[in-house]
Amino acid sequence: MDRKLLDLLVCPATRQPLLKASAEQLQRLNAAIGGGTVSDLDGQAVTGPQAEALVTKDGKTIYRIDDGIPVLLPESGIATATITGWAA
Repeated sequence: MDRKLLDLLVCPATRQPLLKASAEQLQRLNAAIGGGTVSDLDGQAVTGPQAEALVTKDGKTIYRIDDGIPVLLPESGIATATITGWAA
């Protein structure tokens, strides 16, 4: 993701800056998705592994990136509190 674009993006719910998820964070997210334990804030199951994602600065919400496009809908966020071993 382009650094200039990333600098402009904020969480739609809290207006916090968004950071690119680290490799470790993506690994934990994908492990939880593989275990069938991840749903978005709207209650929809997240089923596919994520190659990229954005995380709020406080580390509480993840937003997926689909085909290089950030999905910044508040209801599409994933609460990190539901992911075992999540490290902000």
